[in-house]
Amino acid sequence: MSYFDAASSAPLHPVARQALQASLDEGWADPARLYREGRRARMLLDAAREAAAQAVGCRPDELVFTSSGTRAVHSGVAGALAGRRRVGGHLVVSAVEHSSVLHAAEAHEAAGGSVSRVPVGRTGAVDADTYGTALRTDTALACLQSANHEVGTEQPVAEVAESCRAAGVPLLVDAAQSLGWGPVPGGWSLLTGSAHKWGGPAGVGLLVVRKGARFAVRGPVDERESGRAPGFENIPAIVAAAASLRAVQGAAAEEAVRLRALTDRLRERVPLLVPDTEVVGDPVRRLPHLVTFSSLYVDGESVLSELDRAGFSVSSGSSCTSSTLTPSHVLKAMGVLSEGNVRVSLPVGTTAEEVERFLGVLPGVVAEVRAKLGAHTHAGSRAASRAGGSEEAAAEVAGEAGPLVVDALGKRCPLPVIELAKVIGRVPVGGTVVVLADDEAARLDIPAWCEMRGQRYVGETPAARGSAYEVIRLA
Repeated sequence: MSYFDAASSAPLHPVARQALQASLDEGWADPARLYREGRRARMLLDAAREAAAQAVGCRPDELVFTSSGTRAVHSGVAGALAGRRRVGGHLVVSAVEHSSVLHAAEAHEAAGGSVSRVPVGRTGAVDADTYGTALRTDTALACLQSANHEVGTEQPVAEVAESCRAAGVPLLVDAAQSLGWGPVPGGWSLLTGSAHKWGGPAGVGLLVVRKGARFAVRGPVDERESGRAPGFENIPAIVAAAASLRAVQGAAAEEAVRLRALTDRLRERVPLLVPDTEVVGDPVRRLPHLVTFSSLYVDGESVLSELDRAGFSVSSGSSCTSSTLTPSHVLKAMGVLSEGNVRVSLPVGTTAEEVERFLGVLPGVVAEVRAKLGAHTHAGSRAASRAGGSEEAAAEVAGEAGPLVVDALGKRCPLPVIELAKVIGRVPVGGTVVVLADDEAARLDIPAWCEMRGQRYVGETPAARGSAYEVIRLA
């Protein structure tokens, strides 16, 4: 079995396992106590804090350990906003932040604050100048991830941090995905991370608040972790988290070169092996171990299930793998295809043989899912379109000059796009197809299909049920 979902949670690093087992016998006591056992626990905690601070690039007294990366984000956002409440209640985030940041923004908005969401381009990166224009005189905090958790695109943190510095606004960086590869550059004010992303144990996060950054803890506090993370510290897990962070960073330079070669191989070969597939994310400014692609005419859940049967564990941002039936907010913000989305994130130690075996299995999996859904193959898609599609799926309206209407109401991703592909050849070049759909993913996937297939997407209008998507055939 090949585990290719390290961006979700990396396997426990051997150093973390060793440190965890070793500290279980020494780190069980209360580090706030003055007796022998307490002093030993305090020494372990202090050493772990110093090691983590060195890996992050901050002072030990600027770093506290939390119960998770999500808790670190929520505490960091709430504390920074409260510390600058006299400045104003405006928060700036990017549209592709991790859900923990976006949930914190929603809570701030619900409490009466204001939020600006900076858009991204098709690679998933914000424009530093555009981000800078979102800063206002009443901006209390800005948030920007170091690298995206779904497509791997690195953000221009240093440039945005400079804009924030000039505007006098603190910048919080969610570094969960990138911290294992090295410290985050730039003049950020707050930083968060999560141990299970770099091979540490789950249940340990870290929050860094630079000296000079205004910060007011929200909610009940106690004397632990400078009052910023109440509750008894899990010292064995903290020791393991700090030890594994130093270990993975120590090997990061060499491992990044090796894994980047493997993901470059995936980026190059997948579109050639699997027709009608788009690799998304920045091809250069990206994490070395992560690649994401989307394939037309398949649903993500079926692809993931078949890959699992073939021995590969991957993840997806497709709506059909989500209980909400809505596509990934990251893919939506980027304006790229969400159907048939697969995220491959390679853990440390992944071999070239594993990647080659994945490339050997993937084309057959996608072809099988497409066949089950009645979708076109790449070789026959245009010819099949010209030959005509499903009579049940389409009906001509308004005479011969009118549009061809595809009724895809009640059909979920990727069926609306499949039905569109089947009938596009029934109209002449310059003719119009209108797709009626009530699936949320259609709002993203139909425009993306048009761009991939060289057709013109006109737009979306409300319908009696769902929406009507207008497409003009160009070829």
